[in-house]
Amino acid sequence: MAGNFGDSMQRRNDASVAEHRQDAENTVGRNPHPDFAKVQASRPDWRHEESWHFTKTIDPDWKLGRGANDGGESLKKKHVEIDPYEDGRPAVFNYKLLISAIIPRPIGFVSTISKDGRSTNLAPFSYTQVINHDPPLFTIGFAGGFSNAKDTLTNLADTKECTINIISEHFLEAANASSINAPHGISEWALCGLTPAPCTDVKCSRVKEAVFSVEGKLFSTQEFESRATPGKKTGVLAIVEGTRFWVREDALNEDRNLIDPAVLRPMSRLGGIMYGRTIEGCELPRPDYEGKKKEGETDGLIKEKEVLGQGTNEPEAGLQFIIAA
Repeated sequence: MAGNFGDSMQRRNDASVAEHRQDAENTVGRNPHPDFAKVQASRPDWRHEESWHFTKTIDPDWKLGRGANDGGESLKKKHVEIDPYEDGRPAVFNYKLLISAIIPRPIGFVSTISKDGRSTNLAPFSYTQVINHDPPLFTIGFAGGFSNAKDTLTNLADTKECTINIISEHFLEAANASSINAPHGISEWALCGLTPAPCTDVKCSRVKEAVFSVEGKLFSTQEFESRATPGKKTGVLAIVEGTRFWVREDALNEDRNLIDPAVLRPMSRLGGIMYGRTIEGCELPRPDYEGKKKEGETDGLIKEKEVLGQGTNEPEAGLQFIIAA
């Protein structure tokens, strides 16, 4: 990952920054294809006819205590133990491992404006999540410390404002284009062709094409230091409080408390340069303990909590019996 530069103002105005970031991108090696255009041309076309729909769960007749629905196949597989700080393991290996394991990840498409109001920024972040509803709180994770801050983090820290927009299928390519390593001062809005829309509580724009957008105020930040290289700042967590929501009218229900996934059609990040579609879902009610008990589904399963499987790679006999049942 990119190192710390010290003087953030000098770094942001240095024309070589874009080249440095491209070098960092090459080091990460997210794109596994030497000729991506050739690979892309060999794949099927996007299936526009695919619409949001529900399916059953894998095992609609599943009962308490049955465990995994794969007939025990996953228990036959071995696991590899990884120490994230083992000798010779580059930090970028942990990055690539985590973004390929923690999937799908929602993408926060973040818009900011500089403190003097003369420069805007638009960039996607897959270290994004909602963590509370009262107040509405969202997290955004930034790679690198404050001394190596890119424009979004700099603007957010300076103005305490941003918008978070959810990326939908109909502007996927445009959103991805905003991550281009353009020199400082070049507008991502112009390069991606998306439309800025005015906000009420913040000065920066929301993305008009977005089905859902949040106006946000910075709540807090936390900078992280490398375990492998003490003293090196490797990340910043920003917590943003949502102050206003914008929802496209045709996606919102009458009570204004639900968004239709068939309209939102959100895109997510997977590992490497992969994105994921959300066009299929299933529903599972949260089980009610007393109801399941009355139906006899808990028979033979009720026991005090205890530590299972400590000191062994095999499940305890009791757990094996439950799975076999």
